[in-house]
Amino acid sequence: MKIGVMSDTHDRLPTFRRAVAMFERMKVEAIFHAGDFIAPFAAKVISPAVLSLPLYCCYGNNDGEKAGLKNVLPHIVDGTVRVELGGRKIVMNHFIDWFTPEEIEWADIVISGHTHEIVNQMQGGKLLLNPGECCGWVTDRCTVAVLDLDTATAQIVDVHHD
Repeated sequence: MKIGVMSDTHDRLPTFRRAVAMFERMKVEAIFHAGDFIAPFAAKVISPAVLSLPLYCCYGNNDGEKAGLKNVLPHIVDGTVRVELGGRKIVMNHFIDWFTPEEIEWADIVISGHTHEIVNQMQGGKLLLNPGECCGWVTDRCTVAVLDLDTATAQIVDVHHD
C-alpha cells in the first residue's frame, strides 16, 4: 500500500495541485498532510468534496484560521494523528517535539513537518519521515514523499514549481 505524504504547502496552490495530481497518477491509497495549509481556500485542494482518497491531516503552527480549515477538512486534527493503516502504526504531527513518548513508542512510522527539511531515516526501528516543504518557499525545492507501507520505506519526490 502506497500513501502520499506532504507538509507545509503554505498557500502555494500550483505546487499543491501538482503534488495531489502526482499522487493520483501514482495511485496512492491515502494522503497525509502534516500541517501548515495556511488558509482554508488552499485546503480545498484536498478536501473530501474534491478528492475521494482517505485524508489524514493535522494543524501546523501557521494554520491560524482553524475554524475555516475545519469547515473544509472536517477530520483535521488539533494534535497528533494516530492511525493503523496497511499493517503499520502511524503517528503524524506538525512538530516532531509535539509527540508524547507514548505516541512515539506505539508507532512504526513517525511523520512530521515544520522544519521544511527532508528527514527520511530509520531510527530505533522506526521510520522518521519529514517530506520537506511542498511550497518551496524556504529551500526553493518543492518535495513530497511516497510511503510504501509494505516495506516501511519512503521515496522523496520533487514537485516542479513555477
